[in-house]
Amino acid sequence: MSDDRLIVALDVANAVQGLELTDRLGDAVGFYKIGLGMLTGGGLALANELKQEHGKRIFLDMKLFDIGATVEAAVRGLAQFDLDFLTVHGDPHVVEAAKQGAAGSGLKILGVTILTSLDRADLDKGLIKPGDLTDLVQERAVNAFEAGADGVIASPQEARLIRALPKAQGRLIVTPGVRPAGAALGDQKRVATPASAIADGADHIVVGRPVWTAADPRAAAQAILDEIAGL
Repeated sequence: MSDDRLIVALDVANAVQGLELTDRLGDAVGFYKIGLGMLTGGGLALANELKQEHGKRIFLDMKLFDIGATVEAAVRGLAQFDLDFLTVHGDPHVVEAAKQGAAGSGLKILGVTILTSLDRADLDKGLIKPGDLTDLVQERAVNAFEAGADGVIASPQEARLIRALPKAQGRLIVTPGVRPAGAALGDQKRVATPASAIADGADHIVVGRPVWTAADPRAAAQAILDEIAGL
């Protein structure tokens, strides 16, 4: 039985490569993330195949953002695939529309707080209001929860702060930006190890490159699973 606290990001070029990777990982991994990078490479078809034919759980990482009517329609269309998680930007109008689109399905809507690849300098360039980044993450998390989000996406460095929020009771915290000790950071800036992310309150951690670039992806995934099991 796999530990679904680990979500492996299938950040490969296309569905064929994604399926090859899941075959190598076998029953060690039961939860996968499919994002925008694979959307034009058969990502939705792979998501459906892994869910319906292999019994895997699927996190569709689309980070939707648009006017409410468009978000609602997009989510309603995606909800028919019986997937598990879907990301939208954490803006209240987006979350509310997504929840309406997901109504009647088991699809969990996760609001993105601030991307784990960004720091305060990046926010300044994007004209995001001044303030400490961790404070802004907490504020966006509260806004997303109040709008009805089933959970939020945040860096592991903010997981403990979000978990302590009264509004976070019964909600999911999913943390990308997780790197095993010694792994390259890639484009991530706010990172932590798998064990520390879980210990700080994350329900799920998302790990991509440290698994799929490894010579033995299954062994790499198993090492992460062993680390969080040791808690």
